[in-house]
Amino acid sequence: MSHRVEVVSTVLLALAAVATAWSGYQSTRWNGEQAKASSRTNAIRIDAARAQGLAQAQTQVDVATFTQWVDAYARRETELADFYFERFRDEFGPAVDAWLATRPLTNPDAPLTPFAMPEYRLASAAEAERLDAEAEASSATVRRNIQRASNYVLGVVLFSVSLFFAGMSTKLSDARLRKVTLAVGCAVFLGTSIWIATSPVSVAV
Repeated sequence: MSHRVEVVSTVLLALAAVATAWSGYQSTRWNGEQAKASSRTNAIRIDAARAQGLAQAQTQVDVATFTQWVDAYARRETELADFYFERFRDEFGPAVDAWLATRPLTNPDAPLTPFAMPEYRLASAAEAERLDAEAEASSATVRRNIQRASNYVLGVVLFSVSLFFAGMSTKLSDARLRKVTLAVGCAVFLGTSIWIATSPVSVAV
């Protein structure tokens, strides 16, 4: 019986050592995956900020030209008003046309400005929204990879615990205590192995 306990202890020590090394490797791999995902997220957020800045700049241009056009129109400076009207940006012109079609001077229900019209759409603003959504998805990947790395770190700890019990079982003189200690080590190793076996694996070079 003592010989059998020693054999089981030796096998457990070997398996737990390999499992500990594997979990440590996977933890490092997932930390690397997390770092790459973080870089992607930061790059996407920078692009989103650029797109949002462009959208704000374009809106400022639209507001400025619209204000000048309204002033010229109110002063009945037709030539100047036409000058500004012809220089509305391509994305702004349709919104102005749709707004004028509502007869804002006589229709109290008309929107106050073309900027309230559904036709006023900026491609840069839409791109910023798309990039923000993509960055959020990438950020979720970062959080998921951090959790996976943490899980493997916990696996290292648990496998180390099973190593401890396996090693202790060979040092105890009481046969019953040796069996109990070895059984605890086997139980910890088996439970952790099942859990780790269901965890995602990163092996890309």
